[in-house]
Amino acid sequence: MATQKLYAGAKLREMRNRLTLTQKDFAAKLGVSLPYLNQMENNNRPVSTTVVLALAQEFGLDVTELSTGDSERLVSDMREALADPIFAETMPPLADLRLTASNAPALARAFIELHRAYRQTHERLASLDEALGREDARIQASPWEEVRDFFHYCDNYIDAVDHAAESFAAQGDVRLRALESLRAAGITVEYTDMAQMRIYDGETRTLHLSTRTVPQTQLFQLLLQLALLRQDKLLEATLDFARFYSEEARAIAKIGLANYFAGAAIMPYGKFLSAAQECRHDLELLSTRFGASIEQIAHRLSTLQRPGAKGIPFFFVRVDQAGTITKRHSATRLQFARFGGACPLWNVHQAFETPGRFLRQLAETPDGVRYISLARDVSKTGGAYGSPVRRYAIALGCEVRHADLLVYADNLDVGNANAYEPIGISCRICERKTCHQRSVPPLERRLTINTDERGVLPYQVS
Repeated sequence: MATQKLYAGAKLREMRNRLTLTQKDFAAKLGVSLPYLNQMENNNRPVSTTVVLALAQEFGLDVTELSTGDSERLVSDMREALADPIFAETMPPLADLRLTASNAPALARAFIELHRAYRQTHERLASLDEALGREDARIQASPWEEVRDFFHYCDNYIDAVDHAAESFAAQGDVRLRALESLRAAGITVEYTDMAQMRIYDGETRTLHLSTRTVPQTQLFQLLLQLALLRQDKLLEATLDFARFYSEEARAIAKIGLANYFAGAAIMPYGKFLSAAQECRHDLELLSTRFGASIEQIAHRLSTLQRPGAKGIPFFFVRVDQAGTITKRHSATRLQFARFGGACPLWNVHQAFETPGRFLRQLAETPDGVRYISLARDVSKTGGAYGSPVRRYAIALGCEVRHADLLVYADNLDVGNANAYEPIGISCRICERKTCHQRSVPPLERRLTINTDERGVLPYQVS
């Protein structure tokens, strides 16, 4: 079998610029000629084994970073944007998208941002009659999507925050350490019967935690507030690096980073990775050991992408009962729809029908990549009679080549091609022609309509 060639010109340029080296100096350190380096940076030549070894030895680079899924993500995001009807007559070939993602990733991201702004403008204008006369009737970018993309393109791993949380957890029981740290800062922690999970009163310097929530949630909220109060400089420095466009996005991201610190303190990277590998990623065992919820465990597994100590590249997603994606992240080649819901053939939707049970699925995407997916429902009560119950379903999965490292793959016929469910990203960009769950036609294909015949779909995809 031929070895797949590695083209990583954009990453080589990015690394050289980060090191503030000229092409000549960089080539000398890698032991290659200047023209050869120039050809690699422009993807005219693949990165050779000699260069890969030199990058690891000279600069301590985790060579797996050269083949991370950024290009595939950009291709997937561009394809979804180009599936918009406005591009119906100008869809570029897939090869051009891949060239753009690998050679000009900044341009690809700019295009995705432009299309997102167009969609938001279009949606806003569509409801202009409702907005007329309101003071806030102006077109705004979505801070939520901006923050979501920040974590998405960081592989959901924030190195400085993760190390800080791990260092904090190494000093003893995290709950006691958090209480001591807040007490030393003159902050009182009180447990109160209230609907909100957490309220911090800056004037009285009192943190109120709800007695209606389970102990795991109380601890998480305690650590989250600790991060906001005692790790503020670290969080602000990380936000400066991210360069968000709006103050709203920055504020949302700060909460996200505080959440990240809390999860990483409860599940410190090294200990958690070791325990996950030891129990073959059994979510229930990990939940018991670290005192975290199943959703927290699944989310943490999807963040284990520390250079030099990476775990399995997982995808993680949470959907509501309407099928809308409320959380998403993928360290794998599997991507999620940026607009709308997920593929209805995915087992995450079936989890609502079997509460309290883990569902396993072998799935294959249109690009031929095979995955194992684990899904389960998650219910969050308000802690009192009459309080609303929020119901979600979560899915965690990875490429099937990692199946032997998962307890959930036991007894599955991973070698049987017929065992894999054909899933996609979203109907508009899915290339499958005979899917019985298709909701809309694929925008890249022409349709044939025969008034004398009717199959599962009222048309045939050419």
